[in-house]
Parts: sequence; structure tokens; C-alpha cells
Amino acid sequence: MPYYVYVLKNSVTKKLYKGQTQNLERRLKEHSQSKTKTTSHHAKAWELVYHEIFETRELAVSREKYFKSAAGRRFLDKKV
Repeated sequence: MPYYVYVLKNSVTKKLYKGQTQNLERRLKEHSQSKTKTTSHHAKAWELVYHEIFETRELAVSREKYFKSAAGRRFLDKKV
């Protein structure tokens, strides 16, 4: 089963949220229903702006960590 690394953007604050999951559809639903503490503020304002698919959780976690680094934020600034 694939693993996803995803990036959400808040249309109000313009902030990015980076995460990883095995079930992207379920996870996005959780974000929009305020079931995730970090994104519960302005829950309806978050939208998926980028995602990648990986074969293992280890690869997905590694990529998520990269997105949270300075180099990863620069990469995402160009993509989203």
C-alpha cells in the first residue's frame, strides 16, 4: 500500500502544513473536519496543494522531514 506526503495551504493565513499518511483521502477529511489539532483553526480554509507517493513509510517520513527543512520550504515555495 502506498504512502503519501502531502502539503496543505491555508487560504486565510497562507501557511503550509506538511504531513504523511497511508490514506490520503481519510486524512484530508480529518483536516477539514477539525479532527487535527494543528489545522483545526480555519479548518475549512485548508486545501491540498501538493503530494507525492512513496512505496515505504520510511521514504515518506524522510521526504516530509525534507519539506520541513529550509531547503524543502524553498522547494515548496516554487511548487505551490
